[in-house]
Formats: sequence, structure tokens, C-alpha cells
Amino acid sequence: MVKTSLTARENTNEVLVGHVPIGAGNPIVVQSMTDTDTANVQDTVKQVKLLADAGSEIVRLTVNNNQAADSVYEIKSRLQDDDYDIPLVGDFHFIGHRLLQNYPLLIKSLDKLRINPGNVGKGLKHDKNFSTFIKIAKENDKVVRIGVNAGSLDQDILMKRMDTNSRLSVPLSSEEVENSSLIESALSSADYANSLGLPETKIIISCKVSRLTQMVPVYREISRQCKIPLHLGLTEAGMGQQGLVNTTASLSILLYEGIGDTIRASLTPEINGDRTKEIKLCQDVLQALGLRRFSPSVTACPGCGRTSSTFFRELASDIQSFLELKLPEWKNDYPGAEELKVAVMGCVVNGPGESKAAHVGISLPGSGEIPTAPVFIDGKKEILLKGTNMAAEFIEIIEKYVTNKWGNN
Repeated sequence: MVKTSLTARENTNEVLVGHVPIGAGNPIVVQSMTDTDTANVQDTVKQVKLLADAGSEIVRLTVNNNQAADSVYEIKSRLQDDDYDIPLVGDFHFIGHRLLQNYPLLIKSLDKLRINPGNVGKGLKHDKNFSTFIKIAKENDKVVRIGVNAGSLDQDILMKRMDTNSRLSVPLSSEEVENSSLIESALSSADYANSLGLPETKIIISCKVSRLTQMVPVYREISRQCKIPLHLGLTEAGMGQQGLVNTTASLSILLYEGIGDTIRASLTPEINGDRTKEIKLCQDVLQALGLRRFSPSVTACPGCGRTSSTFFRELASDIQSFLELKLPEWKNDYPGAEELKVAVMGCVVNGPGESKAAHVGISLPGSGEIPTAPVFIDGKKEILLKGTNMAAEFIEIIEKYVTNKWGNN
């Protein structure tokens, strides 16, 4: 039965990645990944800092060859020298077991390892490579994310399920077979890792697909079957508006149902685009669902024939810009100010009601209304503003409210 309330997955195990707890009802963790050549230490350090400053709580690096493996220790050292204590994840494919064996400083520099069971070999080779990887993680007390992808699914599992399905009187669809194969690959790999001595408190699972209609049923089912923390993400979500919509929709459905312990938005950035957009998107989704607060919010009406003046839209934009500008200072001086809710409404229809629901709200006059604007503070009408200096006066009220409410934290 699908849950219909906003709940944290308190039934999952707690897994500690560096100093960041995941699962067991802890705040859902936002993470991201670099797109630099990991062998380029300077560029990678710069981008990790950029992502961390934007709010990424864990950052993943590609570790795909000898040069990358040999660079991770230096990357970690430089970050620590600059007081960036952000957990790093090594993303391994094909030869991860070998890189971990050949570069002993590599494992010491990482807080979590990601392995894809679909591309570590086949048959006995798969078991040997996978077990080598897991044993190294166990010996060094590291967390492992078993990250299954539809695009690199274990073909042995898929073929066996397809063969079984072909003999059914009412066969499943090809997507349903793939879904069950993804879940089997993830859970059987977790069980195997556990049998090799890796505790469940050191395991995270992800099942990455590129379509919402596939992602949702897969994660619903795997959530039902295990208590292992789940990493959510729609892989290859796309560019621009398409990527934003696909990611928001897929994450929101599962998070609303209480499924998911850490998330990433796999957006395709434009050339020389802003890599931090994926972090902001994750934060916005979590904040919209009421699961976490990262920044003050502004409620503003969309405008209609009652609001022919552009003043309320200009004020809403100015307030949004003001809050973004002040947030770094407030985080430092007034912890908790990210909870602030401001309303900028354009007429008498919904203006007073929405303004009362915010910490600080203003109900501006619409077309033909009396040119005064009541300001509500914690649900009570406290003052009437009027005249050309209304915007500056409202900003002053907001600043005073933040100082009084969070100044002693």
C-alpha cells in the first residue's frame, strides 16, 4: 500500500559517510558529482569546493584509471588543508578492485566507494572482483554504495529472468522483467557483500534508471524488501527544462511517500554551465516537500487583472534577491533564519490570508484598491505602509524580524 503522508524513512539503517549520517530518519542528504578529470588535481579541488559551498553534503569523484587513482589522496589533502571536511566518494567501474589494490592511499582518502555489480566481470570473474572490492572496503571500514544501473545491468540475471518469464502463461512486460532484475541485482549484491563481512550499516543501494515510470515502481518495491538506505536519482535526466521536470517529478513522488535517504539530480549541464544547479534543485525539492529548509522562502501570487500594476512583482523580485543576498550572513549570525517565510501578495483576494500564514507578509493594493499595504507579523496585522518608500520599509521590517527571532540562537 502506497503511503500518502510526508514521512522520513525511520525504518532504514543508519550509515555514516564521513561525518554525514544517512538513513534512520536523519535529514535527507544532498550530494553531487564532479565532471572534471580527476587526474587534474587543481580543477577537481576547485570544483569540489564549488559544490560544497553550494550545499552539496557529499561529493563523488570518477576513479577510472591509474592517474585518477593516484590523484585522490592529493585532492583530499588539499581540501583538508583549506578546511573542507566534505566526504568524498570514489566512483568505480570495471577495474575498481585493481585500483584499490594498487594504490593503498586511495582507500584512505575516500569515505564511500561506489561499485556497479553489472560491470565487474562475469561468472567466477565477477565474484572474484566483487569480493576483492568488498573485502578492501571492509578492512578499511568504508561504506559501499551498490549502484545498479539499467544501462549496465547484470546480463546473467536479466537473461535468467527473461527465460523464466517466457514460460509464464501470462508473461510480464519487458520493463517489468528489467525492474525485477534491477532489484535482484541490488539486493543479491548487498547480501553477498554482507556474507563477506561488510555490515549492513556500511551499505547503501541505488537502482538508477532514466524514466520516472520505471524509477518509481523499482524504488517502491526495493524499499518494501529491505532496510538499507536508498540513494535516489533519475540517471540521465536530460538538459534544461526537461531535466528539471523529470528529476523533480520522480524525486517528489518517492520522497513524498517516505522513500529515499540521499538524493542527487543528474542534470546534463550546458557547456561551461553551472554545475551547482543540480544541488539547488535538490534543495528546492526537499524544501517544497517540507522535508528540509535551506533558505528563506517568498510566497507571491502569479498576478491577474486585479494587479495591473507591476509594483508587487517588482517587490517580490526585490525581496527574493534581498533574501538570497543576506542568507550567507544570516546563516552565520542568525542560525535558523533559513526557516523565514515571507509573503508578497498583490491584492485583497488572497493577500491578507497568505500574509497571515507567513512570518512576515505584505498585502499590496490591487487595481482600484485603497493605496495602503497592511503588513502582518506572525499572523497579526501590525502596520500599514504607503507611499513610494514602501519597499525599503518592508525590507527593514524583515531585517528587524530576523534579528529579534533568531538573534539569540
